[in-house]
Amino acid sequence: MKGTIANFRSGRHTQNTSHMIISINEVTDREKAAALVGKNVSWKSPAGKEIKGKVASAHGNNGAIRVIFETGMPGQSLGNKIEIA
Repeated sequence: MKGTIANFRSGRHTQNTSHMIISINEVTDREKAAALVGKNVSWKSPAGKEIKGKVASAHGNNGAIRVIFETGMPGQSLGNKIEIA
């Protein structure tokens, strides 16, 4: 399954660089997004480096998910595709 990185998880004054919000085209509600909790996610950088993460929870009511990656994600990852396995 493929998804798109939408944004960093952020608060009013902070931005958490290892937490990302992912939107998936096939998932349109919170129940389907909650079924993906615990799945592995990977993102490949343009240089070929792979960063892995795990789905932590659903985000909002429109099917977005929150993923916690093992390291901080670069800003160039926004809008890129990820693979959910």
